[in-house]
Amino acid sequence: MKITRLSSIAALGAVAALTLAGCASNEAPAGNDGGTAPSASGEPTTTVSGTIEATGASSQGSAQEAWVAEFQTANPEANVLYESTGSGVGRDNFKAGASNFIGSDRAFKIEEIEEGGFGSCATDEIVEVPNYISPVAVAFNLPGVDSLNMDADTIAKIFAGEITSWDDPAIAALNEGVELPATTITPVHRSDASGTQETFQSYLAATAPDVWTWEPEDTWPLQSGEGADGTSGVVDAIAAGEGYIGFADASRTSELGQVAVQNGDEFISYSADAAAALVEASPLEEGRSDHDLAFAVDPAAAPAGSYPIALVSYLIGCVEYEDPEVASLVKAYFQFVTSEEGQAIGAEAAGAAPLSTGLIEKAAAAIDAIVTE
Repeated sequence: MKITRLSSIAALGAVAALTLAGCASNEAPAGNDGGTAPSASGEPTTTVSGTIEATGASSQGSAQEAWVAEFQTANPEANVLYESTGSGVGRDNFKAGASNFIGSDRAFKIEEIEEGGFGSCATDEIVEVPNYISPVAVAFNLPGVDSLNMDADTIAKIFAGEITSWDDPAIAALNEGVELPATTITPVHRSDASGTQETFQSYLAATAPDVWTWEPEDTWPLQSGEGADGTSGVVDAIAAGEGYIGFADASRTSELGQVAVQNGDEFISYSADAAAALVEASPLEEGRSDHDLAFAVDPAAAPAGSYPIALVSYLIGCVEYEDPEVASLVKAYFQFVTSEEGQAIGAEAAGAAPLSTGLIEKAAAAIDAIVTE
């Protein structure tokens, strides 16, 4: 089995905490002989055993905690260790052979797949399935103001450093009757490589191309603003700084002020349903295999009523592993997370938009490509 550690000393504490949580969750329920364990719905299932390690998207953090707990309850001899490192670190770890699977807020690009070199896999074939759909909130900290309307140009100018004060005429014109202070705006971005960051930049580039002229990437293209590590770091920075504004997975921003984003003639507040409407209208990318389900989301083509900044996060694993036990455990975990039951758990834990029935069926077919013998 190819398992090494690339994490920093600071991250080891997170792994230890997950390990302890995993041990607690893995205690078999009373009366369970370890042969067959109930699923969360109470139906008997064939259990799997062993340990798999994963790193990746911090946006999935809350949902992953819930998925792991339920999966390990149903499989008392299984340990799933998921560490929220950020998508970029997760993808690096997967290529280096340090993670059995990863969560990522973007799929590997076609050219990255063609380059190969996936050290976690016995071959260079990978499985990528969407498992977590969520709005990316534009959140702020402005005492006395809970919500503001903004169009794409205004948001882009704020993060490009062209609008620097909360009482700027561009903001005031969209928020008649709101008393806006002359407080300095401090935009917060991710300091780590992040698929959430690339999703946000893709929105800016698609909807405000005259302002946001940078190519969308998972790293931040500007030196201005303030960087923070991970979803939690961004949310903490906004919460601690008056006048701060940033973008993060919506499940983590409920205590902050929220931007209602313009789509057509409406200003749309984020919701799981509104994010799902954007994704449901998006095609899968062409030129990929049947077990590589990557969405081509175009915020500029967002249908009426949808929230135009939606994150599609993925589970990424190998078609073939060197260790059959790892393959069986990864496959079983992917099947659980993308099932109707698993998606309901993710929605309850993190406010994610559940995959549609059709997409659940496509994900099941893609996961079936994982070789377990």
